[in-house]
Order: sequence, then structure tokens, then C-alpha cells
Amino acid sequence: MAQKPLRLLACGDVEGKFDVLFNRVRAIQKKSGNFDLLLCVGNFFGSTPDAEWEEYKTGIKKAPIQTYVLGANNQETVKYFQDADGCELAENITYLGRKGIFTGSSGLQIVYLSGTESLNEPVPGYSFSPKDVSSLRTMLCSTSQFKGVDILLTSPWPKYVGNFGNSSGEVDTKKCGSALVSSLATGLKPRYHFAALEKTYYERLPYRNHIVLQENAQHATRFIALANVGNPEKKKYLYAFSIVPMKLMDTAELVKQPPDVTENPYRKSGKEASIGKQIPAPEEETACQFFFDLNEKQGRKRSSPGRDSKSSPHPKQPRKPPQPPGPCWFCLASPEVEKHLVVNIGTHCYLALAKGGLCDDHVLILPIGHYQSVVELSAEVVEEVEKYKATLRRFFKSRGKRCVLFERNYKSHHLQLQVIPVPLSCCTTDDIKDAFITQAQEQQIELLEIPEHSDIKQIAQPGAAYFYVELDTGEKLFHRIKKNFPLQFGRFVCISYFKCIFTRPTVNKVESCMDS
Repeated sequence: MAQKPLRLLACGDVEGKFDVLFNRVRAIQKKSGNFDLLLCVGNFFGSTPDAEWEEYKTGIKKAPIQTYVLGANNQETVKYFQDADGCELAENITYLGRKGIFTGSSGLQIVYLSGTESLNEPVPGYSFSPKDVSSLRTMLCSTSQFKGVDILLTSPWPKYVGNFGNSSGEVDTKKCGSALVSSLATGLKPRYHFAALEKTYYERLPYRNHIVLQENAQHATRFIALANVGNPEKKKYLYAFSIVPMKLMDTAELVKQPPDVTENPYRKSGKEASIGKQIPAPEEETACQFFFDLNEKQGRKRSSPGRDSKSSPHPKQPRKPPQPPGPCWFCLASPEVEKHLVVNIGTHCYLALAKGGLCDDHVLILPIGHYQSVVELSAEVVEEVEKYKATLRRFFKSRGKRCVLFERNYKSHHLQLQVIPVPLSCCTTDDIKDAFITQAQEQQIELLEIPEHSDIKQIAQPGAAYFYVELDTGEKLFHRIKKNFPLQFGRFVCISYFKCIFTRPTVNKVESCMDS
């Protein structure tokens, strides 16, 4: 039976507006059902008179939900937090403490760090130091089984969090925020990180916690900054979410990458070098692997024939995919790749929407490493390409469509397998086959039929220029390019013979290219 998710609320700076906050929480629970916890970051107390707080402290009023808060961020509010290790402030309102980890009965892990950054000694009672951050990282990251934590609560934003992400509005993340918090987030790899103090709402695109092609796939992190309670601009100060504790999740489910995931904003910034010397990062597990869900079972790497792993003192490292000699628009690790188009990432290949596709579900199968053509693919990459092709055929068939697949290894540097779905009602496989043959004859292109189970590698040598089409039956049509070849040939055939399904403006552009 699947674990029931916990329903949580996170809140920004309360600033003493307790009635406004808790009345809002009551309204939300009345409409959407009860939540398990309320987590408050930023300034819980404000400069307002204590009369409202006294009603909660004395029990006249009661928080409608178990509430956990961070400590002081200024000298004025230190007086409310007498015990550095945390304590109950009022019924249903608990101060977590200066720093530590809270583990609920469900197994949910919440790491908290109260206060603002200070590099001076002695550290004020409302601040944290490099030693505080280092002790937190050491406490959690020292075990080999450490994968990350569920939630990280800090009051300051992490510095540089906007790198590689969506706009953070008026907040300049290269100047604002704490580099120590950035370092902490890098080491702890929280699934959710909440912060406040900047009086604005910012939900950053999720970012990955592993280096593509160098480390095992890991879960993504979502950073959410929340505004102050009752702000006149009505910026979001409450965030509702559901979460299953990490330790109860299947690994494959945990490491699924969101479609809009970005690079890690801290690792590549180059700005935390000075912090990194003070706070050693935990060792990362190196491997070349991506999560994918083409099958329920994960494949195993085959051992190399003639080699005994026991006889070698050094375990064999996974072979890295070939790298491009220069910039490449399609190598997944390249900064040039348009990652917002990526649909799914496997171990050796990935699936992406075609930029300027002929239809909404026009996709590309591409190798993660730098391979120029199908002929050059290694055995394990070919195997995964075939899995993607089979999966797409099943998917489109369930949608009443069949696939046309083609590759042009001519004036291209990275393999792109074009996959274009055509409605079953539009044409038969023979119609598609005849369309390619007819157009080839009109352009004096020799398109040869290849037996269904033949391999392109048996016909074309590495480095040879060619074009081939694969039909949903497995039949292939092949042309060896000797001199010139129309770059848009495959697209042009689809547009010319199956115009009923293509409505994009790309049609006119391709036709004009073919005419010229």
C-alpha cells in the first residue's frame, strides 16, 4: 500500500500578525481539509505590541495547527527565544531551536537553521556562524547512506539561488542572501528549501543535485521564498504542499527529474570557494547514469569478457560517453542544449520535443554522449534507442497514431532520430512508404528497401553520409548520400503528403527551402 503523503503549510515572515495568519489557516483547512504541520521561516515576532501574542501565550487563543518556528533574526526579538535548544512558546507553537534536525513520527526530516549569517566572533544570539553550518553538515552528511533531507528551513535566502533559474524579481541573488546557506543547501540536498526576509514570493525552478554524466541521478530541490503575512501587495506568504518522507519512497520514484529542472545554482557559481575551504563537502558517488522508466526493471551492466573484476585492485569505472570537440546543441551536458524541451532522460539516451516540430508530439531520440550517427552507437546505446522506439510506438498506437522515424547523417554533428506520429485514419504504412519512394524518384534520389530485420551498420560504414526511414512495421528505406542531399527531405515528404495533420507555420518555411 502506498504511503499517504503528509499535508504541510509553509509561511513567510509573520511579524507578529498571528490572528491574520491563523485565521487564514483556518479558512484553508475549512475549504481543503486539515494539514499536518505549519512551518514558519523569517521573523515570527515583529515590532508590534505584545498584546496579541499574550493571548496565545496565556491560552486565551490557540493556533489551529501544530506550528514550528525559527528563532530571532535581530536583537529586538531574541527575548522571545530563551532556550537555544528549542521550546514550546505557546500551545501548538514550538520554537525549533538554533540549529538541528527534527524527525517526525512519519520519518519526515526537517533541518532548521535560525538567524542570519555572521562571520564575526563572538556570534550574536540571533545569528549563525560557519561553525554552525559545518556542524550541521557533519552531523548529517558523514554517513555513506546519506541521500539528502526532506525539508530545509532558513530565514535568509541562499546566495546565488537565481543562477540558471527563472527571474527572482527585484531581489539580486548575487548580492542578497547567505553564502553559508548556499553551502548548507549544497551539502544537505533538501527536497524543499523555504526562506523569507526579502518580503517577496519566489518559487525557483527545481534544480538537480547531481552532475550530469558524472554522478548517479538524485532527487531535485525546490526553493521557495515566501512573503510577509498580510502584505498589502497580496504576495504569497502561505505555501501548501504534500510530501512523502524520503526514507519511505522508492528510489526510482524519488529521483525522477521534473521536466523544468535546471542546473544546480550553487555548484557552478564559483562563488563559494572561500566557504568550501571552511566547510568540506561530502564525497559524491560517481557514475554515469540517468533515471528512466521505459521498463519496470532496470538493466544491469554486463562485465567485459575476459576480465576478472576480483583480480584488479581498482574497480572498473563506467565508461563515459564520447565528448564533442567543440560546442554541441544536442549533448545533454552542454550548456547550449535547450533543456526545457527535454521530455525524458535515460541512461544513454534522452527524449526531447523537436524545436519547430511539425506537430505537437514530434519528438527526437538523442544520445546523451556525442555520437554522430546510428552507425557509430555502442551496443548499450543501440539497445536503449530500441527501447525508446518500442515505447513510443506503443504510446502512439494507444493514441490512434503510427510512427514515421528517420535519420539524416549529412551536415549534422549529433545523431537526431526524428519521430513523427501520423494518425492511423490519415494513411496506411504502405501510403507512407509510397510517399517517400515517390518523392525520392521525383528528386532523383535512390531510396532502397532494406529487409525488416537488417541493421544499418551492415550497410553503412562509420563516417558515411546517408538518410534512412523506418516505418512502424520495422521496414527501412535507405539512401547513401554521395554528393548533395536536400536537408529537409524527410520533413518535406511528411508535409507534402500528410498536410491534414500539420498546421504549424514551419510548413511554408520547409517548402520554400525545398524549392530553392
